[in-house]
Amino acid sequence: MIAMVDCNSFYASCEQVFRPDLWGKPVVVLSNNDGCVIAANKEAKALADIPMFEPVFKIKKHLVKNKVTFFSSNYTLYGEMSQRVMNILTTFSPEVEVYSIDESFVDLSGMEHVDLNDYGHQVKNKIYRHLGLPVGVGIASTKVLAKLANRISKKVAGNNHVFVIDSEEKRIDALRWAKIGDVWGIGRKHTKRLQNIGVHTAYDFTQLPLAWVRREMTVVGERMWREMRGESCLEFTVIPKPKKGIGTAKSFGQKLRDLGRIEEACAYYISEVSEVLRAQRSCATYVQVFVHTNYHSNVDEQYSNSKTVTMAIPTNDTFALIIEARKALRLIYKPGYRYKKVGVCLSGIIPQEYVQGNLFHQPSGLNKNELIRAFDRINNKYGKSTVSSAMIGTRINEWELIKKERSPRYTTQWEELLEVNS
Repeated sequence: MIAMVDCNSFYASCEQVFRPDLWGKPVVVLSNNDGCVIAANKEAKALADIPMFEPVFKIKKHLVKNKVTFFSSNYTLYGEMSQRVMNILTTFSPEVEVYSIDESFVDLSGMEHVDLNDYGHQVKNKIYRHLGLPVGVGIASTKVLAKLANRISKKVAGNNHVFVIDSEEKRIDALRWAKIGDVWGIGRKHTKRLQNIGVHTAYDFTQLPLAWVRREMTVVGERMWREMRGESCLEFTVIPKPKKGIGTAKSFGQKLRDLGRIEEACAYYISEVSEVLRAQRSCATYVQVFVHTNYHSNVDEQYSNSKTVTMAIPTNDTFALIIEARKALRLIYKPGYRYKKVGVCLSGIIPQEYVQGNLFHQPSGLNKNELIRAFDRINNKYGKSTVSSAMIGTRINEWELIKKERSPRYTTQWEELLEVNS
């Protein structure tokens, strides 16, 4: 059996954990640069006229009128709280697959004789008791059915956020309850195609001939079909596969004309992605840099471009990657435009132990690997960007994301720890 554990309204719930005064009140979280609503708790969702991904400037008066508290994204806090959830799940099973920041699959093999409904409540209660985060738990024999059970645990009253599909009768009832568009793994295009031939529920889908599913929806659809019929086809992945591409791109807090500040932002993003690269013990062969203006502006002239450079030797050296990224940026930068975003992407990623030298590249006498390891040790101990490349500069406040409503990073920054007055 497999459990799917999903945190409810995760971003908003993380904010409420440290703000008891907001318990039971509407809370939303905004996207980068406080652009639009990306998360809302159940109280905010109850206000029907607060649609997801709606630009904040259009609904800000409505938020204030309804006493909705809104926060800028605090990804440092969310990531750390997510790790705490995963650590708790490992106390219930050694096999935990992290599916996303707020979802995990938990392998319950060998627990067929355990009361799984009670076990699910133990998981839910322990996470809430230790972290204050509400979760839903769905348990079934396959991943697709576990996702469906999780959905039922939240959507159907009386389940108390735990639902177990442990019989053929429950499986059939769950499939008949689920609309085809709500099934994990079936996208919008396939949903429309299936509805056009009279398939409106998950149960209808399982009654289609396998040959039709394989022909019209390829092997992916076949796996969904088999999973819904109780046949496990999706492997359990405890150790995530190394990323084949690592990138980041964030809009500036204000539009930039100056190449110098854009270069500093580019260097900062390279530092971020190179840390991820080293964490998975890999090296990158290609560095891509792109810039563009604000496509939604009716005033600014529009321009966008990108450039990819090849490293002489695949590397995860922050300094070497920054140098090449800056070269690429200077090739595509054009003066006279107000730029909205710069982004970087590392590709051609290979394990660092497979890197080969280059006869035409003369390495410097400095031991860069030891230098980078020292950087990582210091930053891991004292916090992100305690030491960094001078090419990042000191003007981050002139280009970083707008985050006026960001809450403190309660769990990772000493100076932002929650203070309790007795």
